[in-house]
Amino acid sequence: MSGPGHEPEAWDLFCRVVDNYGDIGIAWRLARQIASDARDVRLIVDGLEAFARIEPRIDPARDRQCFDGITVVRRSSMEETTSEVASVVIELLGCGLPAHYIDAMVERVRPPIWIDFEHLSAEPWVEGFHGLPSPHPVLPLTKHFFYPGFGTDTGGLLVEPGLEARRRAFLDAPDQVDALWRRLGVPPPADGERRIALFAYPDAPVDALLRALSNDRDQRWSLLVPGGLASSTPVLPIPFVDQDDFDRLLWASDVNFVRGEDSFVRAQVAGRPFVWQIYRQPDEVHLQKLAAFADRYEANLSTDAATAQRAMWSAWNGRPDELPLAAKGWLKAMPALQSHAETWRLDLAEQSPLIERLLAFVVALKRVAGDQPVC
Repeated sequence: MSGPGHEPEAWDLFCRVVDNYGDIGIAWRLARQIASDARDVRLIVDGLEAFARIEPRIDPARDRQCFDGITVVRRSSMEETTSEVASVVIELLGCGLPAHYIDAMVERVRPPIWIDFEHLSAEPWVEGFHGLPSPHPVLPLTKHFFYPGFGTDTGGLLVEPGLEARRRAFLDAPDQVDALWRRLGVPPPADGERRIALFAYPDAPVDALLRALSNDRDQRWSLLVPGGLASSTPVLPIPFVDQDDFDRLLWASDVNFVRGEDSFVRAQVAGRPFVWQIYRQPDEVHLQKLAAFADRYEANLSTDAATAQRAMWSAWNGRPDELPLAAKGWLKAMPALQSHAETWRLDLAEQSPLIERLLAFVVALKRVAGDQPVC
């Protein structure tokens, strides 16, 4: 830990942008939380164009820039030889490390703590793999797996301390909510209007969803869609926003459609009903992850509400022909889904956040390596 009279501890985070906004979203959120605890953080990343859409201060043309105590470095600009190796190295989401950087890790008097920060999953096997070592086959280096997850024996969820207080303060201040709508370029909701924030992959069956919503005789819906997605549909387009305003959008909306991993977590802590479009993988492996989370999330739902939600999630994730019927049952179950979303949010708020578990994990590894006092 850093403290008075000590130099800030240096961390390097490596990231490759595969899912456009999910990977960099996780990387930036994690970097900010690490830096907030008085650590020097360097985020080494490609895909600066996607990064700039969720963090407007990023200049995609620059190889090196600093914000919030974090140095952002374009990965391809790193020299083939480097002596800059941090004491803690995070390899995010299986992105790999440059060969010359690994060589520099070996040259360090004391090898750095090397952590393989994996994807979030609700699958049961995660708890058994979290924290396991993975020795390098040739070099005197060992990395350790860190798995975010929903159980106490995992790395937890990437939710920063104090988020719930900020959420409550925002929702209790109508002027702040109205200011958000102005920043997004849309009017406040009309009386009786309910809003859906829609963040989806291009193949999402948005047209089918719009037809289903238009057939809802009991409720008037509108969709808020980030620019560039589903532009052919009659929705309210909104600009891409930074992570803080994205959280506020999820809080202010009545229902959230999210995609990938980062927005999936933020939708859960928003306490609203949500539909998750999971990142598609070969051989439909992603559907196993979807089902594992649904099993956990629906455990305390009524049978009817759980059935309606699973049908909607299935239709949204590759079975668009089923969406009209699925949406009808899902809309009918909305009151139960809203109550459950709030209960789930409260349960998550009682868990220790990922950043606390990660910092404790690093301290434990340093003690094993003889690089940290016992007390």
